[in-house]
Amino acid sequence: MDVFNDLMGGFADALTWQNLLFAFIGCLLGTVIGVLPGIGPVAGVALLIPLTLNLDATGSIIMLCAIFYGTTYGGTVTSVLLNTPGEAASAITTLDGYAMTKLGRAGAALTIAAVGSFIGGTIATLGLVAAAKPLGEAGLLIGPPEFFALVVVGITLLVALAGKSIVRALISGALGLLISMVGIDPVAGAPRFTFGSERLLDGVSFVAVIVGVFGLSELLSYRASKAAPVPHAPNMRALMPTRTDWRRSTPAIARGTGIGFGLGLIPGMTGSVSSLLSYGAEKKFSKHRDELGYGAIEGVAGPETANNAHANGALIPLFTLGIPASPTIAVLMGAFLQQGLTPGPTLFVENSDIAWAIIASLFIGNVLLVILNVPLVGLWTSILKVPYPVLAALIMLFMVIGAYTINFTVFDIYVMVAFGLIGLALRHLDIPLAPMVLTLVLGPLMERSLRESLEISQGSFDIFTTRPISAVLLGIAVLILASPLLKLHKPKVLANDDPEP
Repeated sequence: MDVFNDLMGGFADALTWQNLLFAFIGCLLGTVIGVLPGIGPVAGVALLIPLTLNLDATGSIIMLCAIFYGTTYGGTVTSVLLNTPGEAASAITTLDGYAMTKLGRAGAALTIAAVGSFIGGTIATLGLVAAAKPLGEAGLLIGPPEFFALVVVGITLLVALAGKSIVRALISGALGLLISMVGIDPVAGAPRFTFGSERLLDGVSFVAVIVGVFGLSELLSYRASKAAPVPHAPNMRALMPTRTDWRRSTPAIARGTGIGFGLGLIPGMTGSVSSLLSYGAEKKFSKHRDELGYGAIEGVAGPETANNAHANGALIPLFTLGIPASPTIAVLMGAFLQQGLTPGPTLFVENSDIAWAIIASLFIGNVLLVILNVPLVGLWTSILKVPYPVLAALIMLFMVIGAYTINFTVFDIYVMVAFGLIGLALRHLDIPLAPMVLTLVLGPLMERSLRESLEISQGSFDIFTTRPISAVLLGIAVLILASPLLKLHKPKVLANDDPEP
């Protein structure tokens, strides 16, 4: 009953006209970002953080969360109409979505995708409501040593899963930690890594860094492909699926919800993994599996539902444990910290009203996105007709203004450009960006909990091994980092070792 009362209080805050407006703007911007090929949710959220810096904490996070899950809706439009995924998680949708467009059934595909996304996102949010209180209360038992170990597990999970090479992922993570240490030492009070610059005494601007690393580098690395087909919006009558579409989509939506929600809880898993596995499940379990790839409605319903269930499910580790489960969630966590909020066990104690207002806004946002995506498909289609150079110029202008308005200094623009070039170099070297942004966000928290732990133990590191929870968590972190090395020692079966007759 306490959870229900907290949620109702959250709805009371989320349904104020200001927060409704912020949710609507976030959903609108998120959909636009999802529609635009080559931007993606990470860069989209990073680009739009400057818009929210001067808002109150509740409105700011409500808008950014709406941008986050709005991108997962918008990516469907280009996948279905143009065979071009707006973001990676919608890539698998192109197989049957575009095939349905060629059959004249784009409207049904878009409507089923929107409804499936709504169902998956809503059920995942219900999971967040159910898990928030018990996990939050359990988290209150965690002291500085346990929190340090928990942060280490979060970093190792994403580092280990972020790229093909664990060495490259560790390089990226170390770079993020190095950047997070610039500024004033929190204990000694002395400048470090500032190179005598007064502008770096407060550290490197988190917003300028992520806008450069994700936004500018994405823009610089974009390569125009061959001319895309001109999109045509389906009329309102064509948007209505048939009874057969609904009947065939229902099992796919159910399977997609379970897959997306489950994988969303695992740090390092992305929405594209959920979409791909959902499509694989349809290949195995659908009664119409032979039609997949040729315009089967299950090939749209399953992956799109999984994608959105994953997005909302990934918020559970952030809200309850303070662990970002994906690069986009890590950027979102940075926005929490910018607003003076610390995601994790204390969030529901120190800022309970804000936390429940944000959770309630997730339900509202899912409704807004259905309204925005189905009837307004013609609007999104018209955006796709704008030449990319024009869009790139507008995005670049927005990034410069956003970087400047952080502290109203040109220095932050230089920081954004510098990290844009660094991000471009990392992309060319095939070094993943996710560990970098994760350690950039978690680095100060990890350092603070480490120092608090050592103060409690009077400098002894035994505190991490003598306390059961921290010892178990650190053991898990070691196993995660060692797992790639264990694979190297698997016995190889040689071709010439066949048994003699």
